[in-house]
Amino acid sequence: MENITFYTYPSCTSCRKTKKWLSEEQAKVEERHLFRETPTYEEMMHLLSLTTEGIDELLAKRSQEYKSLDVDVEAMSLSEVVQLMIEQPRLLRRPILTDGKKLVVGYNESALKNLVKRKVREKEMRVV
Repeated sequence: MENITFYTYPSCTSCRKTKKWLSEEQAKVEERHLFRETPTYEEMMHLLSLTTEGIDELLAKRSQEYKSLDVDVEAMSLSEVVQLMIEQPRLLRRPILTDGKKLVVGYNESALKNLVKRKVREKEMRVV
């Protein structure tokens, strides 16, 4: 069973709320500091494959970092945008959680419940 990977940044309010929720639920997660352990190109492409909105789901377009960019992301290729997000992880919305099959971006309690419960069900099914 794949663990839930939790890409987080300690000073992010949504990340702290998510971490608190995960702790209260006693969810097993692999916590990764988003800026120190930025997703690799392959990991980023996998995260994108799990999105419903593509780049828009992961790219923090309302962030100061994004607004200060002097590039037209819409004119860039997918691989260029992915490389930009890896080089400048502050452009990523956060937190990002995935179990390899599902993706949760931002603090969303109902989506978190679904992600954590699914992992518990998978584990229980293996025990039987």
